[in-house]
Amino acid sequence: MAVTEKELQEILDQYPSKVQKNRTKHIFIKDGAESAQVIEANTRTIPGIITNRGCAYAGCKGVVLGPLKDMVHITHGPIGCGYYTWGTRRNKAQSDDPTQNFLNYCVSTDMQESDIVFGGEKKLAKVIDEVIDIFHPKAITVSATCPVGLIGDDISAVARSAESRHGVPVLAFSCEGYKGVSQSAGHHIANNILMERVIGASETEKAAGKYPINILGEYNIGGDSWEVERVLKEIGYTIVSVMTGDGSYEELKNAHTAELNLVQCHRSINYIAEMLETKYGTPWLKVNFIGVQGMSESLRNMALYFDDEALIAKTEEVIAREVARIEPLMEQYKKICDGKTAFCFVGGSRGHHYQGLFAEIGIETVLAGYEFAHRDDYEGRQVIPTIKTDADSKNIPQLTVSADEQRFRLKVSPEKMEELKQKIPLSDYAGMAVTMKDGSIIVDDLNHFETEEFIKILKPDIFASGIKDKYVIQKMGIPAKQLHSYDYSGPYAGFNGAVNFARDVSMGFASPTWNFIVPPWQDEPLLTGTVTEEGVA
Repeated sequence: MAVTEKELQEILDQYPSKVQKNRTKHIFIKDGAESAQVIEANTRTIPGIITNRGCAYAGCKGVVLGPLKDMVHITHGPIGCGYYTWGTRRNKAQSDDPTQNFLNYCVSTDMQESDIVFGGEKKLAKVIDEVIDIFHPKAITVSATCPVGLIGDDISAVARSAESRHGVPVLAFSCEGYKGVSQSAGHHIANNILMERVIGASETEKAAGKYPINILGEYNIGGDSWEVERVLKEIGYTIVSVMTGDGSYEELKNAHTAELNLVQCHRSINYIAEMLETKYGTPWLKVNFIGVQGMSESLRNMALYFDDEALIAKTEEVIAREVARIEPLMEQYKKICDGKTAFCFVGGSRGHHYQGLFAEIGIETVLAGYEFAHRDDYEGRQVIPTIKTDADSKNIPQLTVSADEQRFRLKVSPEKMEELKQKIPLSDYAGMAVTMKDGSIIVDDLNHFETEEFIKILKPDIFASGIKDKYVIQKMGIPAKQLHSYDYSGPYAGFNGAVNFARDVSMGFASPTWNFIVPPWQDEPLLTGTVTEEGVA
């Protein structure tokens, strides 16, 4: 079953005219016959609409910085902001030195009304001093929240002063929540300062092993990164750094020594990927470690880039063994899932990546989208030159890098680069829309109203989304797979992750819970009318 243009228009017609005009640009039905289907993205959510988005602060501190384990992350603001970006993410980390793993701590200046009136700079300086005295971290981050920007606290000056006093790097991130239309702005702010202050800060000039790589946009939710690293290390890769799941300040300083950067979540980390290519000559490869096919294809593309027969052979050996091992496990779950449909509205990559894994267990994705994507995440990077910079984007400082005179080195020749680009997604991302089936719905910044309307029409068997809307979905009698932090499960990446995901989805379908929930459309008519002498009205 698919949504027709008429049904889509009926949904939009329920908005006021001005809102309808806006939302029409954010939704389209996939039609491969059209040469280009443009979608509006990275624009402000209409006031009053219940959105699933987060803020710039959440994208900076919560997504990108938070997983770095040997840095203490200080939130300068109310305690609720600090807790939100700490307690709702399942970034796992382990360390040989347990005294240098601070992910269990939520550190905040806990701003009160008096701090808003009289300023919080002295309080922030005191918290930094206490953090140094208690934890002795490798480095510290300070992230600003909305009230900090509104009252004008100069967190950069406080950070510089503290760094001078203690001799420990203190990085200030002016990522006030209002500084963008979504958490995407915070990703960009975090990328800029990590690139400016951390990456390349070591004196190391060469990676310690063969095939050195960085994994970008992997946050080790539920242990995803560990499962991916298990396979990569067996094949023979040297993982220089992960940005930022189970990542560390010390490893990140050596990121310039990698020969290839792998981009998992395009939206959150593409800025660093581009800057690494410009400054050090290191290309980036778009990868997808979700699903058996996605994992296998990404591994083969990596081996093709390094162009080493031994590496290619080892890659095929590992893929064959892993697939043979998990296929029987996957089959039992396919019998439960086959023929079902899904909505997949998650984050900056998962809304795309998980469609492949759903398909592998027999589930068709009929609606997908992102909370904080830009047009290139939907349509592909070829549209970037056509995207106009708006006022909100101009709030984010632009970091311009140039080739490092000592460290810039082409990893492959220009001729080889062009040859590889014809075979693998090197320094490119085709976007989500290109792989979706005709008739499927692509929607940006899906809101509560549209969620209910699309569910009434399409009646999906499962809805993969985030923590904010999962309970609403479940009350409608539909299993909700929480893919921002996996609830209490995972990993879902790699070969073992595919089995875990298939198991959890199957459990959701098999649960007797849904027999006790009555969806609204079973009690309320979807269409109403009256019988008149002329007929049905």
